[in-house]
Amino acid sequence: MPLKYKYTNKQEIPAELQSFYVERDGVWLLDADGVVEKAKLDEFRLTNITLTNQLKRFEGIDPDAVRQLAAEKQRLEDEQRMKDGKCQEVLDTRLKTARADWDKQHGVVVSERNTLHGRLSAIQIDQAVVNEATKRGLRPTAIPDITARARMTFKLVDGIPQAFDGEKTRPGKDGVSPMTLAEWVDGLVGDAPHLFEANAGSGAAGSGGGAAGNRSVKNPFRKESFNLTEQMKIEKTDPALAARLKAAA
Repeated sequence: MPLKYKYTNKQEIPAELQSFYVERDGVWLLDADGVVEKAKLDEFRLTNITLTNQLKRFEGIDPDAVRQLAAEKQRLEDEQRMKDGKCQEVLDTRLKTARADWDKQHGVVVSERNTLHGRLSAIQIDQAVVNEATKRGLRPTAIPDITARARMTFKLVDGIPQAFDGEKTRPGKDGVSPMTLAEWVDGLVGDAPHLFEANAGSGAAGSGGGAAGNRSVKNPFRKESFNLTEQMKIEKTDPALAARLKAAA
C-alpha cells in the first residue's frame, strides 16, 4: 500500500507511520525529498499540455511571411479606401502607424543616449576629482571613496562638474558663485583627512607625494601655532601642503 502524501490531522495517520510526517501550514505532509503533491503535479502537467497544444498551432508558420501578408493586406485595404474616396482616412492611419514606429525608435535612442551620457559624466567627474585631489596628496586607496562622494554631489553642466544640493546649485566660498571642484576637495581635506597622505588635523602633516617630500611640520595656519613667515614659506615650496594645512586649520 503506497504512503499517502497528506493528512488533514495527525489522528488520521497510522501510528506506525507518524514518524514519517511533519506538520506544515496546519496539515501533515510526508517528509521526503523530491515529493510533490499530486494535485500540483497534475496542474503542472495540464499547463504543459495546454502550452504544447498552443505551440502546435504555429508549427510551420514563417513569421516573416506572416508580416509580408499583413503588409499586403493593409496595402490592398488602403487602395480600396482610396478608390472609395477615403484618402484622409488612409493618410491618418499611415501617419498614426509612422508616429508609433518613430516614438518607439526615439524612445530607444533617448534611453541609449541617457545611458551613455551618464557613463560619460561619471568618467569625467571621476577624472576631474582624482586630478584635483591628487594635487593635495590623495591616497591611491581612497580613489573609490572620493569618486563615490563626487558622483553624489556633482553633475556635468556644459562639460564642467558642478556641485548640487538636490536640484539647487551649491554655492562656493563667496556664497554666490557655484562651488568649484577645487573648493569641494579643499573641504574634504578637513572633513575627511584620512583620504589624503597628509593628515593635518592633529597639528602636523606628512607629505608622502608632495613636492616637499616626507616631512612633518606644525600647522602655521592654526591659531595656537600661527606663523606668517612659515605660511609664506610653505605656500611657496609646497602649495598642495599649504592647501591641506589651511583646510585643517
